[in-house]
Parts: sequence; structure tokens; C-alpha cells
Amino acid sequence: MADFRLEVFHTVARRLSFTKAAHELFITQPAVTKHIRELEEQYKVRLFERNGNRIKVTKAGEVLFNHCEELFDVYRKIEFEMNALVNRQTGILRIGASTTISQYVIPPLLAGFHQKFPDIKITLTNGNTETIENALIHKKIDLGLIEGETKNQQISYSEFIKDEIVLVCRKDHALTRQGEISINQLKDYPFIIRERGSGTLEVIEHALQTIGIKLDDLDIQMQLGTTEAIKSYLLNSDCIAFMSVYAVSKELNTGDIRIIDVAGTDISRFFYLIHLQGKADGLSEMFIRYARHAHNLK
Repeated sequence: MADFRLEVFHTVARRLSFTKAAHELFITQPAVTKHIRELEEQYKVRLFERNGNRIKVTKAGEVLFNHCEELFDVYRKIEFEMNALVNRQTGILRIGASTTISQYVIPPLLAGFHQKFPDIKITLTNGNTETIENALIHKKIDLGLIEGETKNQQISYSEFIKDEIVLVCRKDHALTRQGEISINQLKDYPFIIRERGSGTLEVIEHALQTIGIKLDDLDIQMQLGTTEAIKSYLLNSDCIAFMSVYAVSKELNTGDIRIIDVAGTDISRFFYLIHLQGKADGLSEMFIRYARHAHNLK
């Protein structure tokens, strides 16, 4: 339905590459150049600045890109609602998930949803909670699943499933002989933590504050950007870390990682389903209902 030239422009602007856009759209690079040139002639503006092998979106290009985002969003809704009239579930659903969820929670959901609705195409964006919220606000995704304590007034949050944050270390760490440590003993061991913007780190920081400990009080040896990187580091160091039980379930089963109880503490949280304020679009609502049913939630 949309002008294919706009789709070409939008892809180039996203990828900042004529070559990558051609590969994604299954057309030749000269065809990409032709479509962009036609749009520039039509609007009598330059859409990209070229500097050697690199390109940059111009001010006019940014305006057109934002309109394309809104236009394609409308087309997605039209396609879903028109197909729903004849009981055909088709369309594109853009989901964003924060790191822990994208790695350990959502893959089985996506597989089950695809099996039930094979004609619905899903794209998954992953990043930390802050990244996913920003993607939703800027309409780069339709629906998000996040962890964390932040609340943005532009976003509607609904509780999904409960998670527990536990203190872990490698199986032969000296702490495994104790099994439990006091709150004050947390300051005596080197920690590895996630980066700022991580929902998990946000929950940990908030929980520690309630028991009188700041992150700065801990001996933080390193910050890493992924949960998998933290697990690898733990297995090869004397560090300890607070992690989601979902993230370490495999290692707990194999015995490679052990849980150390912290006396008097219980760090739990919810994962949240998020969409922009107002009623979620049809495809997002369908996925939300499926996800809740899959986890026996109302």
C-alpha cells in the first residue's frame, strides 16, 4: 500500500547504508539510488549527506523519516484490523525486550506464538530497560517487556511474571562453605554488576538502599553490559553478583553456580509488559493475551 520509495528511504535511513538496504529489500544498489534520487527530486531537498563511504540523514531526511514511522504504523494497524474482519491474523508486531527477558524468558513465548499465529511476523529488539522504553516512546517498537523500577508517564505498565534476584558465585568459591552471609559482609567481597540503564541493576540498587547499603559501599570490580558476560566472568573469578534466577537457572541445575543467601533480604521484582498510554493496538493486545495465558495469568 505504501510508496515503495518511502520503504527504500526508511531502510537506508535506518541502516545508514545503501548496500545494506539493498540486501534487506532484495533489490540492487542502483535501484536503491534511483528511488532515493526520485524522492529528492520530488521534494526538492537532499535526504542524505554523503561523505566518502558514509552517509548521514539530513534535516529534511529526519522529517521524512519521522513521517514514515507514523505512516507505516498506520498501515500496520489497517492491515491487522481489516484482516481481523475476516478472522485472518496477519501483520508485523515489533517487540522490544530488556536483556534478561530477551535471553531467558521471551524465546519460548515467541516460538509458541509463532506456532499459533504463523502469518504474524515478529521482530525482536533487545537492550537494557532504558533502551526499550526509549524505543517504545519513539515508536520503534509496539510492545515491550522490561525489568526495573522506572515509571515513565508516557508508558502503560502491567505486571507480567515475578522474578527473584539472588546472590551467586562459582561452585568452588569460598562463600559456598558458609551458605549464608550477613548484610554487612556484602562489603567484603568483590562484585561484578550490570551497566547503568540496566533494569536488574536498578532493582538491586533500590533493594540495597532499603537495607542501608549504597552501590558505592560495595567493592565493584567491573561493570559488564550483558548477563552472559557476567556469568562467564563469575566462573573465572572470585567475584560475586546479584542475578535473576531466570538468568542462572541452567548453571544452577549443572551446579556450576551456587546461590548464597543474604540474611534478612529478599529481592524480588516483576517483569512488566509495556505499551504507550492508551489502548494497545490489536496485535500487541493479542500477544499480551497469549503471554498471560501461557503463564496462567489473568
